[in-house]
Amino acid sequence: MSSKEQTGQAAYKVLARELREAILQRRYVDGTRLPTEAELAAEHQVSRQTVRRAFHDLVAEGMVYRVPGRGTFAAPREGQYLRQFGSIEDLMGLSLDTQLEVLRPLHRRVDIDAASRLRLDSDAVHTVVFRRTHDGEPFCHTAVHLHPAAAAVLADVPELTERGAVSDATIIGLLDTRLSNPIAEAEQSITAAAAEKHLADALGCTIGDPLLRVDRIYLTTDQHPVELAINHFLPEQYSYRVKLRRSTH
Repeated sequence: MSSKEQTGQAAYKVLARELREAILQRRYVDGTRLPTEAELAAEHQVSRQTVRRAFHDLVAEGMVYRVPGRGTFAAPREGQYLRQFGSIEDLMGLSLDTQLEVLRPLHRRVDIDAASRLRLDSDAVHTVVFRRTHDGEPFCHTAVHLHPAAAAVLADVPELTERGAVSDATIIGLLDTRLSNPIAEAEQSITAAAAEKHLADALGCTIGDPLLRVDRIYLTTDQHPVELAINHFLPEQYSYRVKLRRSTH
């Protein structure tokens, strides 16, 4: 059965994700040649055009580079963490090669803005603050605000309730296995921000340095917001790509 038949997604996207995960898991280390188009087409039961489109996506992300007549190679990482986030699965995939370090454990607090964005009747939310690292280097600071129902299913998770706890967990990954209605989509906004002291301390940058602020509100299949994540990324270590189509009207 083809990748497309298994997931309902375009086959080239599925193949690109599988190759991306293999590279991030260092099955193809820097400079290693990936299988040829013909080899991948036979292994995954897809056309060579499908493989070509998958490679095109990975080249655009900086994950691989192509040498005419020689093949496709895993790009050197040079100590930098660079990832594309284009789907919920991509975000869950952070557990493949990054670590979550709890800076402030899950706790209840009053936050009028977060509560409003989560469409709560009260002003109280449940918040956990952490940073993500790759190979020991911090690249993102995150404050996650949870709907009380979502916080309740995570109340006994040690990865979130102990200061200094380190794990490969993602909040949406933890929620996805515990909520009766899984997370289906996210509303995202991206803005620029200057590093305040707590962000500079967590990310190892200088106060006032430019950061990318990425806010995401995660909604379940029944369209209820369960999580507001406010992320601050070092800009050189974040990649975002979206396809725009011309209107036919």
